[in-house]
Amino acid sequence: MTDLPARRLLLVHAHPDDESINNGATMAKYVAEGAHVTLVTCTLGERGEVIPPELRHLTGAALGAYRRGELSAALGELGVSDVRLLGGAGRYGDSGMMGLSDNDDPTSFWQAGLDNAAGALVEVILEVRPQVLVTYDDNGGYGHPDHIQAHRVAMRAVELAAERGHRIDKVYWNRVPRPVAEDAFARLQDELPSLPFEKSAVIGDLPGVVDAERITTAIDGGAHASAKAAAMRAHATQITVAEPYFALSNDLAQPLFTTEYYELVRGEAEPGETDLFAGVHAEVAS
Repeated sequence: MTDLPARRLLLVHAHPDDESINNGATMAKYVAEGAHVTLVTCTLGERGEVIPPELRHLTGAALGAYRRGELSAALGELGVSDVRLLGGAGRYGDSGMMGLSDNDDPTSFWQAGLDNAAGALVEVILEVRPQVLVTYDDNGGYGHPDHIQAHRVAMRAVELAAERGHRIDKVYWNRVPRPVAEDAFARLQDELPSLPFEKSAVIGDLPGVVDAERITTAIDGGAHASAKAAAMRAHATQITVAEPYFALSNDLAQPLFTTEYYELVRGEAEPGETDLFAGVHAEVAS
């Protein structure tokens, strides 16, 4: 790879659509500012529930291939050109929801050997040499096995990459501050009659909700709100968007956040951080 920009961000996600929901505004912001943004997606979401009736015939590998196309379209909206499928396309399959027999499929991501999967991610890290990595917390945000495994793989890869000569300066987990969620759901309740959704989700349905004091960093993505919404719309098998809200296959409305929040778990946070690269010594990688 030729010389890369001085600031390099790596995000590790479980399925196509997770990147746009969690970090769409952040990704668009940093691309617009000239940073190199790399997305690693661990599975193609072959067991996802399909929303549009005309696409419900898609299952398994056919759905995965379709969702790969959705991912490309979404990243086009965000301006992200560097996307990797962990271990190559189809290497790790969607594990389904926790507690289902799908979890036992030997080809599923949930059954992947940790160091083998992390090793595949290490190769990306050593190539791109990011200073900042973003992923989920140890519960995967909401307990999905692929999200939990993505967390495990990302955190292990950080350790292995350091052993091989590249130390990532800062590791963040995706978060939503509880007061922000509460305010957003209060507005949602008022506006629900005008939305194309019958019911609202509840705060407990949101991944990564924590008390406000755990939030170290807030990224104002307001200037990229339309790009985030467009990226989410590109994942039409999984998401219905009615700004500033959206719903997944359960048809329960939830807020579409354009300020995205993080908890720094490795590295040093500056007070009131508004930049994932705060305090990082940035230099061109070659």
